Amino acid sequence: MLFLKQLFTWWNGQTLNTRFYTWRKGNYVGADQFGNKYYRAKSALPQSIKERRWVVYNGYSEASTIPTGWHGWMHHRTDVPPTAESYVPHEWQKPFLPNQTGTPNAYRPKGSILAGAKPAPSAADYSAWRPE
Repeated sequence: MLFLKQLFTWWNGQTLNTRFYTWRKGNYVGADQFGNKYYRAKSALPQSIKERRWVVYNGYSEASTIPTGWHGWMHHRTDVPPTAESYVPHEWQKPFLPNQTGTPNAYRPKGSILAGAKPAPSAADYSAWRPE
């Protein structure tokens, strides 16, 4: 079953091509608290990008599960991965929260029918243009 998932789906972990590329060229850098594994490989064009970096998700591919320290490393904002330094998130950085769309915890703006309120009445703030 795992073989079929890797063959036909890209949103469950890694595809066969990613597995082969990781096996052939990938250097393991580390893992985060969600079980995502991070890799890097030397770039074919070192003049433009020094290295290629990628993540193999643990389970469903959800980009928001990448913690802030790893996000900076993935986007080449820092050269040092969080495993090589003692990275501590700032107090204003929120922990991971999965996407709440379609759940009872989803954001419902004021006046939304799904929030249980009646829609706000429309205000007469528009007057049509009339030529003189």
